[in-house]
Amino acid sequence: MRTKPCLTASDVKKMLVACEAEASKNKWAVSISIVDDSGLPLGFLRMDGAPPISAEVASGKARTSAMTKRPSKFFEDRVKERPAFANFPAGILIQGGIPLTHENECVGAIGVSGVQSHEDEQIAEAGAKALA
Repeated sequence: MRTKPCLTASDVKKMLVACEAEASKNKWAVSISIVDDSGLPLGFLRMDGAPPISAEVASGKARTSAMTKRPSKFFEDRVKERPAFANFPAGILIQGGIPLTHENECVGAIGVSGVQSHEDEQIAEAGAKALA
């Protein structure tokens, strides 16, 4: 049997705080979703003023990244090249979700939604840096 690292509640709190700080610094109202490696929720924050749809989109971006072990932008780019990817079953195929790795293992993902996609990813990256 192998041993696999996993996110702790403390890890999730640190990442949520870091994501919220990055969003607040830029005056961005977003939703932030953190999931485990199977795409199941571990932590979530919908900041004041974030659009209601951003909650679902953030969760979908995180789920996509966790289940595929790739940034959600990878699939956004694939859809441009091959429109059939739009039917991909993993979640939401828009930039703003990033996988979280530890010791070369995917331990989960962060998804953010509410501003421009590259800004969503900037916020997610801030959370990932808090894990390091």
